[in-house]
Amino acid sequence: MPMQVMKMKIRDNSCYAKADFSGQPELVKRIADKTLEQLEKDGIFVFPELLKNSEDLSKDQMVLQSVNDTYRTSNLMGYIGYGDKQLFIGSRFSKGNNDHFLRYMLSRVLELPNIVNFDTNADNDEKLFNILVFLFPRYLKAAMRKGLFKTYIRNRYNDENVKGTIDVSRHISKNTPFVGKIAYSQREYSYDNSLMELVRHTVEYIRKKPYGKSILLKAKDEVNAVVNATSEYQLLGRKSVITDNLHTPIRHSYYREYRALQQLCLLILQHRQHKFGSGVNRIYGIIFDGAWLWEEYINTLIGEHFYHPMNKGGKGAQRLFTDNNGIKQGLIYPDFISKDYGTRIIADAKYKPIDNIGNKDYLQLLAYMFRFDARKGYYLYPKSASEDDLVLKLNKGSTYENNVEPRNDICVVKHGLTIPDSAGNYAEFEEMMRSAEMKFVDFSV
Repeated sequence: MPMQVMKMKIRDNSCYAKADFSGQPELVKRIADKTLEQLEKDGIFVFPELLKNSEDLSKDQMVLQSVNDTYRTSNLMGYIGYGDKQLFIGSRFSKGNNDHFLRYMLSRVLELPNIVNFDTNADNDEKLFNILVFLFPRYLKAAMRKGLFKTYIRNRYNDENVKGTIDVSRHISKNTPFVGKIAYSQREYSYDNSLMELVRHTVEYIRKKPYGKSILLKAKDEVNAVVNATSEYQLLGRKSVITDNLHTPIRHSYYREYRALQQLCLLILQHRQHKFGSGVNRIYGIIFDGAWLWEEYINTLIGEHFYHPMNKGGKGAQRLFTDNNGIKQGLIYPDFISKDYGTRIIADAKYKPIDNIGNKDYLQLLAYMFRFDARKGYYLYPKSASEDDLVLKLNKGSTYENNVEPRNDICVVKHGLTIPDSAGNYAEFEEMMRSAEMKFVDFSV
């Protein structure tokens, strides 16, 4: 008889009484007040990779943070499970029981095809698994930009060309009576190692899925390189390969992309074993950075008309100043810079309500506008259907001279994308989002 799963659904950037989590004490114990860095080491898969792609995502951020008698959530969304307990963190901008908005952003940013089973009726396990599988080509390509992973392994031989350490017990069992061969082992530098075997097993696992071949085509050259490098691959050896990789995680900072790939492969291959509700006593799940996801989603809408510097990735870096020696200083990464330099626009993607945009947000955007000679700036945020755009004109004058008045040539606009709240199902939500997107992008063309 299958184990009954206790599920709980909460929202990002919200506060909940600690009493609300009374039914999930073990799960809460393993995630409350733990940083993303700690959770990642415990087995939670964090997307995008910590500190690399997301300016807003830091290793010290928490999924649940204790504040007196409450737990506070942050920009993080996703699925977390432990034993028969399951926690889903959805978007605060979604209404009702289904988190259509998170699903929609993931579909747009990750370009999830229709062949991936992300149906509304699918349980959270299958939705999670489909996301993990579709991330595989992205992480494989990122890791293999550094070439095939090569490390020392110990190979065992039984021939007359002794080059390593003689294995006495194996020699006796294999070469009695003596026929001229010696059993020995040798430590050698090889591409066909435990990690590459793990990647090969993941490739073969995905290949057997109905949509597997289509997914693997996204990294065709990398997949072929893995297959060619793993001549010792055996399907029956999957369990031992998984065990080896669990016990020997990649730790060197240079190979952090391979560490992320290793973790992803383990989650995919252990999907059935560590499925939510299976009773396995280890933390398991995937976490998304909502701020990063929103920014990348906005890029799919306006990327044709805007440059999009890539923050921690170092792509499109800009500088505020040039010193007396001609050296550029003051590294900045505006979210979006319009390609029309004649009427330059600077836009900042904000994953928060209109009333929460202010203070440092204003100063940052105005600095970017001044740097790029832009007379108009935009905050791009998710909004409810009842909110109109808010135009803020920059003041001139001083209270000391009693001559403060708005300028008509420089302004900042809070421009929201309406998130539907009346959709009956995902197909209807998707259609309504397409309509809202058409109205949203008018400002940029």
